[in-house]
Amino acid sequence: MARLHIPPDLDMHYRVDDFTDPWRQPQTILMLHGNAESGLAWHAWVPQLARKYRVVRPDMRGFGDSAPMPRDYPWSLDGLTQDFCQLMDHLGIERFHLIGAKIGGTIARAFAARRPERLVTLTVVGTPPPLRVGAAEKVPELIRDFETHGVEFWARQNMGNRLGSAFPPEGVEWWAKFMGRTAVSTQLGFMGTIACADIRADLPKIRCPTLVITTEQSGLGSVEEMRAWQQQIPDSELLVLPGDSYHVAATHADRAAEATLDFIARRSRG
Repeated sequence: MARLHIPPDLDMHYRVDDFTDPWRQPQTILMLHGNAESGLAWHAWVPQLARKYRVVRPDMRGFGDSAPMPRDYPWSLDGLTQDFCQLMDHLGIERFHLIGAKIGGTIARAFAARRPERLVTLTVVGTPPPLRVGAAEKVPELIRDFETHGVEFWARQNMGNRLGSAFPPEGVEWWAKFMGRTAVSTQLGFMGTIACADIRADLPKIRCPTLVITTEQSGLGSVEEMRAWQQQIPDSELLVLPGDSYHVAATHADRAAEATLDFIARRSRG
């Protein structure tokens, strides 16, 4: 794992996995994790993706082994987009494929709309609608819970919906502990800003080929609701997998990674 200092306050940790043939010059995939996670959330995807592509997995600002953010940090989608652009500039990568899961998919859609020159394709996996109706109204209660009980308590309350009915109990426990390591100060600022972001205006501005992956009974919205916003992205496809989880990147890692590789191979431009 490497680290990039982004002044004034960010030490961003990231991983680069590249198991391509040494005589090739592979394209690059940047992977954005969800709330209260880190780049480790993508570990099940790496064996498939890193054989064909260079895979970059950062820990988003405030999460994982990157520096925690104070509760009054001024979160913004543009700020996060700039963080990831600086990382890819540091690595000497001009254009790349972008994959985002859960709230990472919200950030990824905003990235695609606002920095279209950087992307070849976009894939979002188990991601919220462009506006989560009622989310902002719940923030004061969530903040009280974080301050009183911590992040793991919050993660456990939602784990059944997040991972669905078929996920093994030991996996549920692992994810609860994994998410629970997030700094409370990061969550206090993140939940009232990025987790409530409105990206409806961004969807029609996404120019690159886009794949949206969901499940038949996702807690983030019905298939019809997902299709309604997916169709606002001009050159996009929707893949519906069986199941009732919304953290599709975790519960359907092999199938989703396979579908993403197929999509990238079919739709890449340059």
